[in-house]
Amino acid sequence: MKNPDSLSEKHVRGASRYNRKTQNAWAFYDWANSVYPLVITTAIFPIFYEGYAVDEVRIIDGVKVNYIDFFGWEMINTALVSIVSAVYFLLLCVLLPFLSGVADYSGNKKSFLRFFCYLGAIGCMALYFFDKTHIEWSMLVFAIAGIGFWSSLVFYNAYLPEISPVEQHDRLSARGFSMGYIGSVILLIICLAFVMSQPDENKEWASRICFILTGLWWIGFSHVTYPRLPKARVERSREKGLIWKGFKELKLVYTQVKKTKRLKRYLASFFVYSMAIQTIMIMAVYFGKKEIEWPEDDGTMGLIIAVLLIQLIAIPGAIILSRLSDRIGNLNAMKVVIVLWIILCLSAFAVHTPVQFYCIAGFVGLVMGGIQSLSRSTYSKFLPEGTIDTSSFFSFYDVAEKLGIVIGMASYGFIEQLTGSMRNSIVALVVFFVIGLVILFTVPKDEIEPT
Repeated sequence: MKNPDSLSEKHVRGASRYNRKTQNAWAFYDWANSVYPLVITTAIFPIFYEGYAVDEVRIIDGVKVNYIDFFGWEMINTALVSIVSAVYFLLLCVLLPFLSGVADYSGNKKSFLRFFCYLGAIGCMALYFFDKTHIEWSMLVFAIAGIGFWSSLVFYNAYLPEISPVEQHDRLSARGFSMGYIGSVILLIICLAFVMSQPDENKEWASRICFILTGLWWIGFSHVTYPRLPKARVERSREKGLIWKGFKELKLVYTQVKKTKRLKRYLASFFVYSMAIQTIMIMAVYFGKKEIEWPEDDGTMGLIIAVLLIQLIAIPGAIILSRLSDRIGNLNAMKVVIVLWIILCLSAFAVHTPVQFYCIAGFVGLVMGGIQSLSRSTYSKFLPEGTIDTSSFFSFYDVAEKLGIVIGMASYGFIEQLTGSMRNSIVALVVFFVIGLVILFTVPKDEIEPT
């Protein structure tokens, strides 16, 4: 049991870190690293990959399907990236709790934050050498960049309670989100202008330069953050087995979740519908590149416009959904949003033209901006009364989300590989949303102790 006096002392030590410059520096890391999910996961890399990673083209049901040889297997290129993403997210489910224990054990989160930042950023820059003739190594580099990004977030997020009092957490997190949004959009516009300024024969090379710019941006601006973060806490005692603390805490949280009917059912619903949401966010541009009938060019400009449209609408969408939840409650608001997601997925079957794709992108931005924040805030409201160690519960929440991504991405990839069409993969997403919605209707408004 912890000594109350030591806790008070810890609070006093931490209070000295509650200054504006430290908080701004912490939030600025969002400006640095948010270019990865926008440029690499969502925009430039998917367009480059879909057009470049091709060994053979076949026409299936009137649609051009690109195949790539992967360890001797003929894989649809977009199915391959989906499955590879599922594999490295599965690895993250094991890695993240372990890293959480390392953070506590070492007392020096800054070194680990810097290491995974460099790992991810160097992975981004190494994508410049992406080679379809060595696709296995190239996809490994792609996975390393993703592992670096998601792992660095473990240590980045762990600083929040150390540099800010509880009552400022929401505001400081929102500041980081806003800075990340602005910074990533600025770099995306720079990359777009650079790529589109090149003649067609140089556009592939220009895309590779964008991968280097992304890594340099990430590493360069992260150095605004490091000098201001608190130094290592060398006074932390290193208990035996502390390195496995993350796994032990997950087990304890799981035990508590089973005892709370409302939280248990909500988490089950979240686990299922997040399979679909995260898959859509990762695979949307691949779908647009392959399934939309772009006039004349390869659709690069149109796809970037769609990505920017989603980004611009996401923030007002989050505000609208927040106000809706104030009026009708979190659970009812989430039911409305999931129904809209189901309609969007079903509509995707009939989307063929750029205008139709822009309309879908706009609605995706509208509901995407709020569903993640509302899911997280609803979860926080449903935590058992008197919960102090919220970080353990949110670690459990993050692992559940990553496992959902694994299942969603794997399902999406395997269905496309088997049927030859990304449109058929949407069926799995609709099923995930429907199941999640049905479970959500069983969540009680108030906590009921299980019998």
